[in-house]
Amino acid sequence: MGLTSYVNHLIIMKPIVIDIHAHYLPKGLTARFDGVRGAFPDVKLLRDSSGNRLQFPDGEPTRPMLPRVSDLVARRAWMDEARVDHQVLGLWTDAEGYELDAKQGLAWSRFINDCMWEELRDEPRFSPLASVPLQDGKLAADVLTEALDRGFAGAMIGTLPSGARGGRLDDPSLDPFWETASRLGAGIFLHPMYMCGDARLDDNEMVNAIGRVAETSIAVTRLLFSGHLLKFPGVKLVIAHGGAALPYALGRLVRNYQYLGKIADPKKGFDALFFDSCVFDAATLEYLVRQAAPDHVMLGSDMPFNIGDPDPRKAVEGAYLPDAYRRGILGETAQKVFRIRPDCWCPK
Repeated sequence: MGLTSYVNHLIIMKPIVIDIHAHYLPKGLTARFDGVRGAFPDVKLLRDSSGNRLQFPDGEPTRPMLPRVSDLVARRAWMDEARVDHQVLGLWTDAEGYELDAKQGLAWSRFINDCMWEELRDEPRFSPLASVPLQDGKLAADVLTEALDRGFAGAMIGTLPSGARGGRLDDPSLDPFWETASRLGAGIFLHPMYMCGDARLDDNEMVNAIGRVAETSIAVTRLLFSGHLLKFPGVKLVIAHGGAALPYALGRLVRNYQYLGKIADPKKGFDALFFDSCVFDAATLEYLVRQAAPDHVMLGSDMPFNIGDPDPRKAVEGAYLPDAYRRGILGETAQKVFRIRPDCWCPK
């Protein structure tokens, strides 16, 4: 889908329910891996009794690849049950490979995108998000441009642009990526990485329960204090899990700005952010809508992972919100933020 068809598509708003936070791992990533691994020799695909896992430089093997993350048949059945018409699918973030050097990272992202596109291009219930080599800002910008020209809905990025080595999203070396995303008006979904680096999170699934909240909050706060959302105003940056702690902590961030003085106003940056609705609770969603504005919140499930919301519409329909707000959350805003495929499936 080229730019002209995309612009024309925006004129007509389709009455569909869109889940903008879901993950997909293309089967081709493992099926085709051995034939192309020469382009990224530092990526290891481990096949053993625990399941397929990936390993990148300086990192431990990933969690096993869950078959349901690649199962489109089961996904469609869940969508029908959950009353979701369309999903925007981002990669399983364990597989991003930001630890690779720039050349291999470029090849790995392009391979992932090829696999995503081949498996989803004829699936009208799904719009894919691209992977970009975030370890190199210029190359990430190039791949983002390629992906949008190809027909991807936007991109999903992680909070740690160097993967296991850490990194900061406000690093000046990433400015080419942010500038390109701004110029193209791209929808960029920001998802926390799995490496939270705190042993206190090692049991009770605390990495998912609270570790990801902390990781997102820190990464986005750096963007707010650095003024990135003001410097690159065209970016439609979407924050996972209802914005983590940011909507609740916003007053504290503003107070830090007031007495420190040398940082950007976090409230102005916050007002430019978009959020998913994956908070599991109607009252929490009401608060998010008040803080963020109703046209900055979109339906999100985080499916098909265990921590995902099996009934993402429940909180939206249970919240005290005007019908117009609900329509925006359930699908209208997503069609403004992401480049939803023009042939997207609509219920009869």
